[in-house]
This record gives sequence, structure tokens and C-alpha cells, in this order.
Amino acid sequence: MNIGQLKTFKRSAEKIACLTAYDASFAKLFDECGIDVILVGDSLGNVIQGNENTLDVSMEDMVYHTQAVASNVNNALLIADMPYQSYNKAEQTLNNAKRLIEAGAQMIKFEGGAEHQTSFEILQANNIPICGHLGLQPQSVIEMGGYKVQGRDEASAKQIFDDALALEAWGVQTLVLECVPAELAKKISKALSIPTIGIGAGVDCDGQVLVSYDMLGINTNHLPRFVKNFLQDNNSIQAAVNAFIGAVKDKTFPGDEHSY
Repeated sequence: MNIGQLKTFKRSAEKIACLTAYDASFAKLFDECGIDVILVGDSLGNVIQGNENTLDVSMEDMVYHTQAVASNVNNALLIADMPYQSYNKAEQTLNNAKRLIEAGAQMIKFEGGAEHQTSFEILQANNIPICGHLGLQPQSVIEMGGYKVQGRDEASAKQIFDDALALEAWGVQTLVLECVPAELAKKISKALSIPTIGIGAGVDCDGQVLVSYDMLGINTNHLPRFVKNFLQDNNSIQAAVNAFIGAVKDKTFPGDEHSY
């Protein structure tokens, strides 16, 4: 799997299936099941480190977990998150992105829109593939007043839409949309030539991502409505992963009950 193939998926309307992984064992299992994209997410702050949010995840954490995952991924596209405050300035962004690429990532992801224009542009100039992230931004959860759906009113929806167009112009090649109304995500997905990957953003995104611990029912904390436990009706982790991939591909997940 490579970035060009993701764009081919979008053109042919084949959905992209993505799961998070943080270690070699889960990465190997997901890869062998045929997952399209593996994300080494800073969500490890929640599910691995046990924190309330992702703000304490460091670059060293992300490099370590990216190396562990990359050691057992042969087929999936591997994306790694840039952690909180690792991309405040352009040169800082470039140096930290290079660390994740050297650790084995094929693409890096970070949150935000126009406020990070110089960071997007310096990565584009240095041929480092970027995945954007708009809507609910977990690294800004305090500023956003908690884990809330974004883009419900006209002004905030326009801001997300405008940022999406800007990110594509600044070289972003894939875009995660988190916790936005399904109609807004559909509008953005149609307007962009790059693939969108939704999480709580409706079925009309070009792909779907879940935190693997949520998808397997391991996370017993309060779960948002977009989560589905795929292990509940299957007798193995492999079967659950295959069920997730199948449900994304045939558009039965997410359903209305998982969308806003």
C-alpha cells in the first residue's frame, strides 16, 4: 500500500480501512489481515499510558512505538502522529517529522489548519508526506472545552471546510476528519481530490479509522458513539479485524447510530 494507491481507492470508490497500532504484535496481526493503513496514534497516551488525554505523549514515545510497529508491517501504509507541541514552528516540524520517517513511518500526521501553514509548507518542500487532521483535535481538547462534535454551526463548519481546502493546497495527501457532522464530512470529501478518513464523521468519508483498543472492546472507559466493538460477535481478534475491514469496505460501518 502506498499513497498513490489510496488516491486510486478514492477514485474507484473503494473504502480505506485503518486501525491504530502501538506494538509489533498487533501491527503484524493487522497487516496480515490486510488492513490498508496502520496509524501509530498519539492515542497511546490514553490506551497505553493510561492518561486522560494525549498531551503528555512525547516525541521519544512516538519514535519508540513507530519503530516497534514498523518492524512488523510489510503491506499496510504506516502513518505516525506528531505529538503535542512537536510542530509549533516550521523547522521544529521538519526535524521531528524526519525522526518519525527514519523510525519507519511513510507519512506523518498532525492536527490543525491554517495556523500551521508554514509547517505544512516546509514538509511539502522536503517531500515528506502529510496526513492532516481536522474537526475534533484531541491535542486541543482543553481549548475546545472537551471532546465535542465540531462544525455544527455555519461558521465553524465553514472554517473546517476552508481549512480542508487549504491543507490540500499545502501538500497534505490524506485528511482525517474527526467528530464532524456526516453531511459536512460528505461535502468535504466530495470537494477534495485527496482521500478523507473519518472517525465519527459518517459513512461518506473515503475511509474509516478506529482506535484498535476500542474496536476490540479492550477500552472499558466511556466510549463515544462512533465506536463499535467488533470482537463482541467474533471468536478471535483476527476475525474481529476482518469484520471491521469488511464492514468498512461494504459501507455497513459506520451506520447512522455511529454518526452525528
